[in-house]
Order: sequence, then structure tokens, then C-alpha cells
Amino acid sequence: MFESAERMNALPFSGIRVMMEKATRMQKEGTDVIHMEIGRPDFDTPQVIKQAAFDALARGNVFYTSNYGTPELRQAIADKLLRDNGVAYRPEEILVTIGVGEGTYAAMAAFLNPGDEVLVPDPVWLNYIHVPHFFEAVPVSYKLREENDYQIDLNEIESLITEKTRMLVINTPGNPTGTVQSRETLEGLAEIAKRHDLIVVSDEIYEKLVYGDAKHVSIASLPGMKERTITLNGFSKCYSMTGWRLGYAAAPVEFISAMVRVHQYINTCASSFVQEAGVTALEKAEPDVQEMVKEYERRRDYAVAAFNAMDGVSCRTPGGAFYIFVNVKSFGRSSAEIADWLLEEAGIATVPGSAFGPQGEGYIRISYACSYERIVEGMERMKAALAKLRA
Repeated sequence: MFESAERMNALPFSGIRVMMEKATRMQKEGTDVIHMEIGRPDFDTPQVIKQAAFDALARGNVFYTSNYGTPELRQAIADKLLRDNGVAYRPEEILVTIGVGEGTYAAMAAFLNPGDEVLVPDPVWLNYIHVPHFFEAVPVSYKLREENDYQIDLNEIESLITEKTRMLVINTPGNPTGTVQSRETLEGLAEIAKRHDLIVVSDEIYEKLVYGDAKHVSIASLPGMKERTITLNGFSKCYSMTGWRLGYAAAPVEFISAMVRVHQYINTCASSFVQEAGVTALEKAEPDVQEMVKEYERRRDYAVAAFNAMDGVSCRTPGGAFYIFVNVKSFGRSSAEIADWLLEEAGIATVPGSAFGPQGEGYIRISYACSYERIVEGMERMKAALAKLRA
């Protein structure tokens, strides 16, 4: 019997996917499950994007592209970054990836040596916690606290930096909290990064999903930061293109040169016709995005009000993304127990906060990327199930 590599012993299955698999099994067995566990928009990909892919296929655009991505998409991404984020990039400073997941792996593979430390939020999308282990690097968590509205504590960041610290990861708007880091916070982080000569990996996949007065700021746009920042972004969330697997990294040429060498041995290139559709998304799909954002905000407002009206439950109003991080500490159960109870008792799939790091214990994450009607029903089911748990 062959055994897996030792590093796999420390690599758990995704807590998000564990809940999704369990919910899917129950659904196949006849249970009516409301899926609030997965960060997958329920909207179809905008027709203008799909048509661009159909047209590309019809023209025979089915062959390899450059490892870096097509010149047309890289130029469109550069145009977008200048227009939306205020950062000037050349096409050679862009790498097209298979989603942000691959961008994360490529960034860490290219720059982390054994023993290097990387500062990662807690709670956070779990890739940032586990990918460093592949390279014998050490993830060091900094806490995002509810009482601070999940803003980064600059003093804590300073206290965690050692001579081994090489990289700082930020995620704004954030998963699982939905928090948008303020300009003031990012300016403070920029000064720390420059003072300690850190590489910053900025995950901005939810940048267009912001609500009310919240404003997204790209840290690379701040003085002296473009030259040390790897900005990761993609098409999955804002354009409802999760299955298309298209993302990108923007960084100085020397960063991209290192990352593309990882990328070429994993994926060669993103799909040619998908890249063509990506150009259309950036140039023509903004009205569709804005319609989605309006609907997400309506869902968010309903769900936040419903949670805060439940006995023993509370949550902050997230400024971005499509997640709510719900405080369930009053029930005296682990987040995994609460999530299991909601699934088995009420047919509501959520994710235990512990899946996103120790700081997430006592919370569950719900996604409001399902329909408004299902959210309304889900809140009623959840209220009844939690009342029964407390009884």
C-alpha cells in the first residue's frame, strides 16, 4: 500500500466543501436543503459574456495561448486596474491564472522559502492558512476581531513581525467576514510593509461587491506599494463565472516572471475562449454587475435584520462580499455542532467558523448568494431550529 507524502497529514479537507458534500448527499436523499454554505452566485453568467465564448469557439479559438495569457486580456486587465483601482500596469505585469486559487499558490510558491513566515488573517479563506505548508513556510495568524469590526489591528501586526517574516496577506472585502478594510487601515499596513520590506499579497476578488458607504481601496495604489504588492483578482464572484476558472495576478515584472514559472508547470495557460470572454466581461458587463450588487444588498439587509432579531444570535453588517459571519457563542456549542444541527434539523447548509481559523470558533458563515426567497425561508427555518436548540 502506498502512503501519501507526509505533508498531506497536516492538510485537512476544506471545511466548506465538507459541508457542501454532506448537504448534497442529503439533497439527493430527498431533503430540501437551502445552500448557504458555498460562495457561488446564483445568477447566471451574463449573456454578453457567454456569447463571447460561443463566438470564440465558433471561430476556432481553441488552442494554447501564451503562458502569461492573451495580449488582449492582459491589456484589458491593465485598463481595468487603471480605471477602477488607480494603478498603472503594463500587460507584461499581468499573469492570467486559473482563478485566485492558483494565483495564491503561484505567489507563495514563487517567494516563500522553508522557514519563512507569512502573516495571514484569522479568520480567512483557508487556502492562505494551508498553502504555505507546501513550501515548509510558516503561516502566522493575525486576528480579525468582531469588536473591531474585523479591521486589521496594526499594533498586532507589528508585534508579530520577526526577522523571518517575508509576506503579508490581506483580503478585502474579506471572506468570511465581508469586511472592507478602511483606507486608514491600509495606509497603516503600507507603512509597516515598507518599513519591514514585506511582500504583500492582496486578494481583491470581491472588490466590486461593496455596499452603502463602503469603498474598496487597492493597497497597490498607495505610495510605494505597487513595487511590493501582488494583487490577486478574478472573474468568479463579480461576474458570476465560478465555473469558468479565470483569474489574474498584477505585480512588477520580476514578480510575474517568478510566478509564471510556477504557472507554466501546473496549467500551461487558461482556456483560450474563456480568456476572450474575460475581455468582454471587463469591457461590457458592468451593468450586469451593478444589477447583481443591488440584489445582494437587498438580501444582505434582510438577513442581517433577521439574524439580529433572533434570540442569542448577532452579526455585524458586512460592507462587502456576500457573506455574513454570525455570532452563535451564546449557545455553548462548537461552531461545527451548530452547523451540523442547522443542516440536520432545518436543512440549512452553513459553514462552521472554525473552518476559517481558530478565531472563527463561535461563529457560522452564511452566504447570501442564494435567492431572496430562499433566504427568507432559511431565516425562518434557522430561527425555529436555534430556538429548539436553546430549549
